Formats: sequence, C-alpha cells, structure tokens
Amino acid sequence: MDVFLYVVLIIGLFLFLSSFFTVKQQTAVIIERFGKFTSVRSSGLQLKIPVVDRVAGRVNLKIQQLDVIIETKTKDNVFVKMKVSVQFKVIQDKVYDAFYKLEYPHDQITAYVFDVVRAEVPKLKLDDVFERKDDIAIAVKRELNEAMTTYGYDIINTLVTDIDPDIQVKNAMNRINAADREKTAAEFEAESSRIRIVAKAKAEAESKRLQGQGIADQRREIARGLVESVDVLNKVGINSQEASALIVVTQHYDTLQAIGADSNSNLILLPNSPQAGSDMLNNMVASFSASNQIGEAMKEGNKNRIAKKSKKAADDFKPSDDYQNLKDEEHPENGDNYDSRI
Repeated sequence: MDVFLYVVLIIGLFLFLSSFFTVKQQTAVIIERFGKFTSVRSSGLQLKIPVVDRVAGRVNLKIQQLDVIIETKTKDNVFVKMKVSVQFKVIQDKVYDAFYKLEYPHDQITAYVFDVVRAEVPKLKLDDVFERKDDIAIAVKRELNEAMTTYGYDIINTLVTDIDPDIQVKNAMNRINAADREKTAAEFEAESSRIRIVAKAKAEAESKRLQGQGIADQRREIARGLVESVDVLNKVGINSQEASALIVVTQHYDTLQAIGADSNSNLILLPNSPQAGSDMLNNMVASFSASNQIGEAMKEGNKNRIAKKSKKAADDFKPSDDYQNLKDEEHPENGDNYDSRI
C-alpha cells in the first residue's frame, strides 16, 4: 500500500511539474491538444494541461538571414555568380501561418530569389549589373514580400553582397581599367610637358629680352664713356684723332691682358700687334670721311635733279586758249584793244 502511494505521488508530482513550461524571449510556442492547434504562447512562464496539451513547436521571432548563391548569365553572355542575402522574420500575429503553411521556409525563399535574379540579370549587361545591383535587390524584396507575407514571413531587406564574374572576364576588365588609367596618365604627362616647354620658352624670351637690354645699356654706357674720354683728352690739348687712337690702343691692350689672364681661354685676337690698333683707327677715319663725302654728293645730286625737273615742268607748261581769253577779258589793258584806245 505504501509503495502504491509513493508511485501515485511521484506520478502526480511529475504531472504537476509538466504542466508548467517557459518560453524564451523573441520565441513563440505552438500548443496542440490531441493533435489539434490550440494556442500560441509568448515568452514567460506558461501553463498547459498535462498529457492532453503538448508543445508542437517553437517559432523564432528574431530577424534571420539566408545567403543564396546564384549563377546566372548576363545580356552580353557573361556568367556571373551572385550572392544575395535575405533578411526576414516571422510576423508575430501570423505565427500559425508560418508554422503550419510552410514546411521548409528557407527552401521557399531560395526558390523565389533564384526566380527573380534569373529573370532580372539577363536583361542587363555585366557593367550594368554592377551599377544596378540595388535595383536587383529591390526587385527580389518586392517579389518575396508579395509571396512570403501570405505564409507569415516579413522580408526586412535583401542585399546583393557579391558579384563574381569568370576569372578571364575579371582579368579583361582589369586590363581595360589599367589601359584607361595609362591613357589618362599619358594625357597628364603630355600636358605637363607642354606647360614646361611653354614656361621654358617664356623664360628664354624674357632672358633674351633682358640680355638685349643689358647689351644696349652696356653699349650706351661705353659710348658715353668714350665721349667723356675724348672730351677730357681734348681739354689737355690732344685732338680727336689722337684721342681716338689712344683709346683704341688702350682697349687693344686691355683685351690682350684679359685673354692672357684666363688660362682656359681659347679666344684669339687677330691681328694682335700694336700697329694693328693704329691701322684700325686709320681705316675707321677713312671710312667715316668717305661716307660723309658720299652723303654730301648724294644730297647735292638730289638738289640738282629737283631743280632740273622744276625748270622742265615750267618750260613744258603752256596756257590753253580758254585760259588766255579769260585773262584778256579780265585785263583788257594787256591786249591790242587797249593800245588802240590809247
């Protein structure tokens, strides 16, 4: 009798304890009674009838992610592998539909992703697939939402996380990109060279201008110095020819001294004798004198030619009859009639 009582107590305790169960946060529990749906229990401590009620299943209410890898072909016949990540969750008010209407929800979602991607990608070229991957993700989300809402699932987001074309295609794309960058680099280098050439030409032009200005200033100062030297020599009784000869000889010896001071100089002054300076001066004076005589002769010849042309023009001029008649009418005293009246 005591043993039977102990067994009854143990069974009663077991049944009492099995009447209580807990549900975790973000989880829903399906309760069935004799195989028929009874209720959906949320998180916390829950009570059920022992033996009669049972926990049929638990549904995760957290956001889940499913990664789907798809191989498809683009419009320009390039095969690519795409990875589409689908983030979804069970709608809390539709736990019954999510538990009873779909046996394998992941397989259902994968099938819809395959269908949408293989319908959208063949419309696009490979470059457009990279540029419009967001449009593909939106199309997948739209189709999934329309299909999965009926089964109690909410599609939170869809992401195209990877687009992997064939290795040869990737190498070709890299070569195209490299060639385009090399072209851009060559254009920039050419522009840089052009700028350097223009800047160098401007610098050379400015240098030549300043050099020419410096030479002009130098010659002007030399001429001013020669004039002053000649004036000083004239004041001490040396005439202009002797002063010029002295200056030429002095510059001749200064030049020879400058050449001899530089050991690396390869300049040769010909002729280099003292008499050469005097000969040079005499030649210069003779040239100046001959030039002055030629200039005066040309001026005198021009005057004679002008006078001859004026005289010839005056001789060739003969008044016309009309002019003579008009002159007689204005001055009758110059004609025969005037003489007869007298």
